[in-house]
Amino acid sequence: MLQPGRYNTLRVVKEVEFGIYLDGSEHGEILMPLKYVPQGTAIDDEIEAFVYYDSEDRLIATTEEPYIMVGEFAFLETKSVNRVGAFLDWGITAKDLLVPFAEQRAPMREGGVYLVYAYIDKASGRIAASAKVDKFLDNEPPTYHINQPVDLLVVQETELGYKVIVDNKHWGMLYRNEIFSPVEPGDYLTGYVRKVRDDDKLDIALQPAGYKKNVDDLSLKIVDALTAAGGFLPYGDKSDAAVIAEQFGCSKKNFKKTIGALYKAHRIVILPEGIKLV
Repeated sequence: MLQPGRYNTLRVVKEVEFGIYLDGSEHGEILMPLKYVPQGTAIDDEIEAFVYYDSEDRLIATTEEPYIMVGEFAFLETKSVNRVGAFLDWGITAKDLLVPFAEQRAPMREGGVYLVYAYIDKASGRIAASAKVDKFLDNEPPTYHINQPVDLLVVQETELGYKVIVDNKHWGMLYRNEIFSPVEPGDYLTGYVRKVRDDDKLDIALQPAGYKKNVDDLSLKIVDALTAAGGFLPYGDKSDAAVIAEQFGCSKKNFKKTIGALYKAHRIVILPEGIKLV
């Protein structure tokens, strides 16, 4: 069944001067404009295409890659605002994504970047977006097992770490002590379930429990050394390279790069006299 607002694998049924037509089954033939047609495409070839409605409510196929698809959350920039609502850049050149005024948490401004969810409007059948994201998250208790890999969208920094949306379904928390490289809202990451909490939210880590291969070894070594030393070490940008090599087994360049990443991840504070664990 054809899914507007998502990728579909469709068969080429007709070639015309301005593009090709794809078999949309019960939706009829769907135009893919010429500039999006892959070179060498022929009748009966199958193409993976993103399908959306144009300004005249006709289904159009494209090989452009959208920033968001129906059923997903993303941070998108507002291109314009008019009496209908706000229009967002979602990576589709010919058509912006509408957020009706009723689906805005606060008035959206041109140039602003907002977290939204893409959905099919039941009344019009069109693809739209909403900034009222909570109502689109799953109310059913999560059924994950510990260490299960999940897809994350980083949403908001908090005192504890970062709120994340897990698999486009649930709220989760990525704790600061589980972060060893810079993270910011809008990042897409792979995480691992640490715990399903009593409030049905998820505790998330960026590496499986007991498995450190994917973690920066030098970051771990520095954090472990800080912990063992009571939270402070007298090493920094001005430390002698030979001292850094002796203490951490790395070059001064890599040491500076790593403490910079730990600082950006709010794991340490860099002081004139050394580094301090947060």
